[in-house]
Amino acid sequence: MTALVIAEHDGTSIKVATRHAVTAAAQCGDVNVLVAGYNSNAAAVAASGIFGVSKVLHVNAAALVHGLAESVAAQIVAVTPNYSHILFAATEWGKNIAPRVAAMIDMAQISDVTRIVNSDTFERPIYAGGAIATVRSVDPIKVISVRTTAFDAAPDSGGTADVEDLVFVAVSSDVIFVGNEIAKNERPELTSAKIIVSGGRAMRSHEKFMEVMTPLADKLGAAMGASRAAVDAGYAPNDWQVGQTGKIVAPELYLACGISGAIQHLAGMKDSKLIVAINNDPEAPIFSVADYGLVADLFVAVPNLVSSL
Repeated sequence: MTALVIAEHDGTSIKVATRHAVTAAAQCGDVNVLVAGYNSNAAAVAASGIFGVSKVLHVNAAALVHGLAESVAAQIVAVTPNYSHILFAATEWGKNIAPRVAAMIDMAQISDVTRIVNSDTFERPIYAGGAIATVRSVDPIKVISVRTTAFDAAPDSGGTADVEDLVFVAVSSDVIFVGNEIAKNERPELTSAKIIVSGGRAMRSHEKFMEVMTPLADKLGAAMGASRAAVDAGYAPNDWQVGQTGKIVAPELYLACGISGAIQHLAGMKDSKLIVAINNDPEAPIFSVADYGLVADLFVAVPNLVSSL
């Protein structure tokens, strides 16, 4: 059996999430990687160096410059007959394309896989991580999205895969690229950061959120996150949201400040290696998953912590 991992890239380098998917794919069989883009030769070369990858398929065309799901999906569908498994990282990008591919080839998608039991049996969380479902697929081609926090990233060096150039598959679509707005952030990317500091509803306002959390993040060299309540209240931007409807993270250190710990939030960060919680409510659910907890006013505790670092 051969598994195909769909690479997420910026034209030059391969996103870390893809290397997590490679580790999962290696448990399904031989691993190939598809790199589809424009002026993406460097990304294809980077993919060939990932340890465990035996071949890289490369589609380079101007129509792929914006990575529209319709165009990328067509390239994937063209090669699916050669594979038993098609894997995506369960990122915003992967979640945008995987369902389209599954529908086009009339196969069921298995989402958010956290464990490969064998080639046709997988585990995935349900009920916001409150239970684990074991799913068996009898489809000849398994379309899978992988929760990246459940698998180690494959080394980005040591691979010697050949790169095979494919012919672009044209697709007719009414979808056109209009524009994008890229959020500039000098901090580590949230889903790959080793340290994350997150704030919740208790922050009271955007100004207070930034006043309290920014010095802590600066001291620790951390990414900044937020609960859904904080995002919905306008205290933090949408792309900082951690949780079931936000980003799934598993850093070395997760510092939760003023976050009560609703199950939707816990689903997004409970796999963190070390969890530290600061909350003035001793009964807050966040303390049930925290390795260290401090019952205190965050507006006092966090500045004291910053001054001690």
